[in-house]
Amino acid sequence: MPTYIIISLIILGIVLLMVEFLVIPGVTVAGIAGTIFIVGGIIVAYFFKETRTANIITISTLSLLVLAIALGFKSKTWEKFGLKSEIDSHASADIAEVYKVGDKGKTISRLAPIGTVLINGTIVEAHSLGGFIDPGKDVVIVRTEKNKLFVELIN
Repeated sequence: MPTYIIISLIILGIVLLMVEFLVIPGVTVAGIAGTIFIVGGIIVAYFFKETRTANIITISTLSLLVLAIALGFKSKTWEKFGLKSEIDSHASADIAEVYKVGDKGKTISRLAPIGTVLINGTIVEAHSLGGFIDPGKDVVIVRTEKNKLFVELIN
């Protein structure tokens, strides 16, 4: 068997393994096929070439594989595929510190029984105590709990 076929099998296997490591998450067909091509290329080398040549092919393959993996991880390939934005917001520790019982507002969406309300110039989520409240209605805060506002319709 010609040497270029063995080398082609091994290079194809390394390329598939690099695709597996750097592009496709998890264990997929690319990783399994890459491993099969590399191992198959080495086995074919031992069957059709003399032992010294097969040993050189094996050592070269392992060296090339380690080099390819090291360069793949060092070249910041992960940054091209990874999430770049950071979440720097946080939930308010206690909404009762900001909004007080008696504050008035206007519903933005329908409270059925939860919806959005504009209170003190800020849109917040609120719970209705008196059933459904349509958008555009005036409401008042009647109760606050840790991170919840409870409102009623102003008659």
